Amino acid sequence: MLLQFLRHRVGEPVASAVGGAAGAAESGGPPALPLVSVLEGRAGRLTPGRLLPFLGPAFVASVAYMDPGNFATNIQAGAQFGFLLLWVVVASNLIAMLVQALSAKLGIATGLNLAEVCRERFPRPVTRGLWVIGELVAMATDLAEFLGAALGFNLLLHIPLFWAALITGIVTLLILALERYGFRPVEAVITALVGVIAVCYLIETVLDRPDWGAVAYGAVVPRFSGAESVLLATGILGATVMPHAVLLHSALTQRRIVPRTAFQARRLFHFEVADVVLAMGLAGLVNAAMLIMAASTFYEHALTHIASIEEAHRTLAPLLGRLSSTVFAISLLAAGLSSSTVGTMAGQVIMQGFLRRRIPIWVRRLVTMVPALVVIGLGLDPTRTLVISQVVLSFGLPFVLVPLVRFTSSRELMQGLVNRRVTTAAAAAATAVVIGLNLFLLYGVFTGG
Repeated sequence: MLLQFLRHRVGEPVASAVGGAAGAAESGGPPALPLVSVLEGRAGRLTPGRLLPFLGPAFVASVAYMDPGNFATNIQAGAQFGFLLLWVVVASNLIAMLVQALSAKLGIATGLNLAEVCRERFPRPVTRGLWVIGELVAMATDLAEFLGAALGFNLLLHIPLFWAALITGIVTLLILALERYGFRPVEAVITALVGVIAVCYLIETVLDRPDWGAVAYGAVVPRFSGAESVLLATGILGATVMPHAVLLHSALTQRRIVPRTAFQARRLFHFEVADVVLAMGLAGLVNAAMLIMAASTFYEHALTHIASIEEAHRTLAPLLGRLSSTVFAISLLAAGLSSSTVGTMAGQVIMQGFLRRRIPIWVRRLVTMVPALVVIGLGLDPTRTLVISQVVLSFGLPFVLVPLVRFTSSRELMQGLVNRRVTTAAAAAATAVVIGLNLFLLYGVFTGG
């Protein structure tokens, strides 16, 4: 009955969440009248109820912006430097909004996702190389997010890490199984998990009682304090702008709702921008809350050595009470489950887009569990593994951002949705900053700086 309600409420065909093109085609044609009326501006005043069917893709992509990798970098930054690097969270989120809006626009304008456009536009050897890089990025992402969820079960229910990992695999498979009913049930579950994370950090913020004056100052005044703070700032940026989320977002919008005219395409993009601003704004607030919690709890008590998720969980209870550590574990679990699900979806998009090949998503889920189980079996430090995964993501960023800016600035490809010059300039500048800082992060990692 819930699925019937969702279908009726949206008034559109149900397409695959990760195979938009094929899904829409199979499900039978253009959107029903209610959405067309809104796209044509004939539905009267735009209300939240009319906007609702257009929301969702950015909320799915936003999960990557508050995954367990963000827990590690934000907690470390807050514990070591207080509110000093809060502005980096704000700046990273603004860049993420721009990049995700471009990715969504590419999907709307071309009906293809970023991987498919690369396959259409680049020579075959380049496409194969991009596919290999994309798969490495997806594996690194999935490893970190899977470990995060397992750690969440471990901290919350005291289940041994290996069994917690197996439970994580089962739960993510169940969420992914909802895809057979279309994109809405998957989006609903992911959005609900995002809501859980947000509520958890709202509770944490109430418990830790931050100095709001210092928070406001840290959020808007750019500052550094030595090379270590620059390195951590780079880590925050690397954990925020993630390549697999950029690839995925274009797939989520490519034929979710198919515009019939240039006017409809522009209006649909405007709704998608609203989706991006809401979803990325929420992700930014959650990231800021992570850093604020670490700053006002650990830094204020001179516990600047707190660097791991397990250490943060152990230390919260004596400082803020048992509720704080429980809420922290719940938020980590919700972040790990949602981002692990989204990471598997992104892996499917990468293979299908670059190679036109598709494997059952449950097979991909089972295969990608193996590295995490090996890491746990070898007894490697989960937090350290999360940090290393961010380095791999940094390596993959240029191979996603440069094609994205190039394609969205092509009038031949984008038609009426081509970037304005100022948008291209801003996107190119953001890409240069992201790549430059990530190269600095790689330099720091390999030189021990």
